[in-house]
Amino acid sequence: MNMKWPYNNEAGKLQEDYCDVLVVGGGLSGCFAAIAAAQKGKKVTLLEKGGISRCGSSGTGFDHWEMACTNPGSKVDPLEMTLALEEEQDYYSNAIGHYIEARDGWSCLEDLEKWGGKIRDTEDEFKGAAFRDEKTKLLYAYDYNARYTLRVFGTTFRPALIKQLNKLGVRICERTEATTLLTTEKNGVKTGSGVIGFDTRTGKITVYHAKSIVLCMSRPARIWLFNGDIPGLSEFRPFQSIGTGHAMGWKAGMEFTMMEKSIRGEFSAYGRSFPPYGTGNNHNTWYAATMIDSRGVEIPYVDRDGNILKSVEERYLPAKGQKFFLKGGVIDEPKYEWRGPETLPFDKLMEMGYKLPFYADLTSMPEMERKAIWGLMVGEEAKTRIPVYDNYNSRGFDPKKHILQSYGTGWQSAAFLEQERQLFGAPGGIIHDWNLETNIRNVFAAGDSLYASDCAGFACTSGRWAGKHAAVSADKDFEEVDIELINNEKKRLLKPLENKDGYDWRELGLAISKAMQNYCGGIKCDDTLKQGLKLIRSFKEEQLPLLKAENPHELVRVHEVSDILDVSEMILCASLDRKCDSKPLSFKRSDSDETVADKENAYLVISKQNNEVHSYYRKHRFYGDIEKEYEAHEVKE
Repeated sequence: MNMKWPYNNEAGKLQEDYCDVLVVGGGLSGCFAAIAAAQKGKKVTLLEKGGISRCGSSGTGFDHWEMACTNPGSKVDPLEMTLALEEEQDYYSNAIGHYIEARDGWSCLEDLEKWGGKIRDTEDEFKGAAFRDEKTKLLYAYDYNARYTLRVFGTTFRPALIKQLNKLGVRICERTEATTLLTTEKNGVKTGSGVIGFDTRTGKITVYHAKSIVLCMSRPARIWLFNGDIPGLSEFRPFQSIGTGHAMGWKAGMEFTMMEKSIRGEFSAYGRSFPPYGTGNNHNTWYAATMIDSRGVEIPYVDRDGNILKSVEERYLPAKGQKFFLKGGVIDEPKYEWRGPETLPFDKLMEMGYKLPFYADLTSMPEMERKAIWGLMVGEEAKTRIPVYDNYNSRGFDPKKHILQSYGTGWQSAAFLEQERQLFGAPGGIIHDWNLETNIRNVFAAGDSLYASDCAGFACTSGRWAGKHAAVSADKDFEEVDIELINNEKKRLLKPLENKDGYDWRELGLAISKAMQNYCGGIKCDDTLKQGLKLIRSFKEEQLPLLKAENPHELVRVHEVSDILDVSEMILCASLDRKCDSKPLSFKRSDSDETVADKENAYLVISKQNNEVHSYYRKHRFYGDIEKEYEAHEVKE
């Protein structure tokens, strides 16, 4: 180990730890899971690879909370919202998670408020605004009529969660990388027994024994895009969020679905993330910024029916005959949603005489709408608070005076190539039952670990739900662990420290991304997918053992590359098994077999058992009567 490393050298040291409920991942879902389990009187340990103070995709904040359908002003019922989202996503939708989100979102917000988070305009900064309820002081986003999405002060939530974790006595083990899910098998039934953790500063390895486990880890990243000069970062999610939970589950025999889904994400990769989010893309954070062309001529917004909207107010109201519209970031093929100026095709805008470049113009918007975008939305969102809001303000940007050159769909310099696919929108992940329990008994999942996961509200509500069920499941004895597996894992984790003449993790990371671009890009076929799978597996067997590391930090990067290889294998295997095109999954084959199209109009579920990949199809809406199942599985207080 490099002598300049400032922490103790504990590489090779092995210790054991015991708890009732082990939560892996300290983001929003992990915090809520840990709190919920601790409130049930369980001894809870929380593992987090980064620092707990601001970890996770929304650790530094978020600007809105979707689907709080039971808040005092909402005009949308949780069930009708869930069904609408199902239809919007062509039934490749996590209705279990979304119904929990829609029904429990408001109570989660009330909890956050009790713990010290801010969810209301308590200082009356937006008094009189069209999106403010004067009685409750709640601020609404997007659809000002239906009022199911709240603008929130998300930068206050993480401190509130940490305060509550500490109050309940949750043991927080930060700077600890989870590497392996431990299981036992009896009579053909697998049960979770613990997790192996690696200290990212000292190299110490800990076996965390647990009666139940909740996986609250990130969706995969750095699969198709990699740039060693920036420094390997391919998303504006945290650098360490690369899908380790998926890799852990895959190796343990966990079932996943929708892993073949990959879309050409527009705002999801390293150097291309912040131009659109920093210049007014009229999505999410910036909705519904006025857009103008280079002459100052306003580019119109268009509703779902193609009608041009004539006022700013109309952008926040449903179309004629429409009860509500969806907005947020998870929708790929809009039916309920309004998109904005880019609803008109780029070629059509050019035919109509609009001139590039285009600009976001907050100067002409009503004062409250301008303040809501620049200050509340941009100011509270994790992706924009520091790189956009703080930096622009410090350099003199004034939204009352200045316009920002914009990058939007069809005209953006941030556009992706067809082969640069991303796990964006509502991606693949762990498939589960109504308890959010996986096919491995006593192992639950929440947040971005789940298939078709969504935003902050989805993370918090699913985390709380999974934590409650994990607490109930923890009323049992500890399972035995496989000592041989632990010893083998210890050797694997530390081996790169011995490879003094090996090569850097970045080189293999770049090779993986190029392999996935070449063999699992926008258009797929059996021949290229098989070549890609063969190559990825050769990387795992032949190249991965040659990587070197001089300290625990570099060792973690090597471990992440191993996880990325596992996730790449999952994606290739799922893509091979889906034999026909699927528009909802953004899945296109050059050798599509239309004779199996009806059969494949279902979830493709994959797993790895005894080193062999297994798959089967599961019908849409397998979760039964949504309201009845929720009631049957709710853990009462």
